Amino acid sequence: MAQLPAGHVPLIERMWGWLRRTPRAIDPVLWQQSCQRGPWLQGLDAPRRDRLAGLAARFLHEKTISPVGGLVLDDSDAVLLAALCCLPLLELGEVGLRGWSQLIVYPDAFRVQRSHVDAAGVLHQWDDELIGESWDSGPLILSWADIQADIADPHAGYCVAVHEMAHKIDALDGAIDGTPPLPREWQREWAKDFQAAYDTFCAQVDRGRETLIDPYAAEAPEEFFAVATEYHFSAPDLLTQEMPSVAAHLRRFYGASPGLPGTDQRSVPTGAW
Repeated sequence: MAQLPAGHVPLIERMWGWLRRTPRAIDPVLWQQSCQRGPWLQGLDAPRRDRLAGLAARFLHEKTISPVGGLVLDDSDAVLLAALCCLPLLELGEVGLRGWSQLIVYPDAFRVQRSHVDAAGVLHQWDDELIGESWDSGPLILSWADIQADIADPHAGYCVAVHEMAHKIDALDGAIDGTPPLPREWQREWAKDFQAAYDTFCAQVDRGRETLIDPYAAEAPEEFFAVATEYHFSAPDLLTQEMPSVAAHLRRFYGASPGLPGTDQRSVPTGAW
């Protein structure tokens, strides 16, 4: 067999690398079926749904979806999972997928063992039951039963997939602190408004007041951001009512929520960041 001239092998390797990086488009029939299963996906206008299809294709190309505990997922389930995880990336884009490679899906809530050494050096261990988790530079983990529950009641303020994706987005700048990567001026405004809203909300929870927003948001600034993200997509009118400054930042960051009827869903203009 004739040898290729010098310099051609690197070119072929580069071309093969490009092909491996290029995701295959999702079959249109399969995409339509998956969108019909997700109320938030149905609420997107055509341009944003097309953009989501491209992001979901990238997700399926780059991520391994691993069902565990006897769970069986078909192609439509995989596309649905990819689309839900990519909802928060409609404006941010593919950069939001960096830093991890696996989605683990449990049939139901799952248990993880926690440990903590207190100031006296005593080791404490306990089990937590979770419906989702996002590991630093590791997998994203979801409960399939809770995804189905979120879909069944799409305006209740819950969407575990976007909650955990918010943590992945938060981690992109190297610090999980409730502030995603932003231009400097916007970051200052975000930090000021989110801190004020977080402090007010925590004070309400500490006083034992019943809140319309899930009190889990008071756990930490990063959980406040993730819970607010859920409300942006599933109960945006409630978020606007309770935390208008937070809602405004999230509309700018994520684009208009598909869950708010009559909202203009046009993309954030280029350069708005």
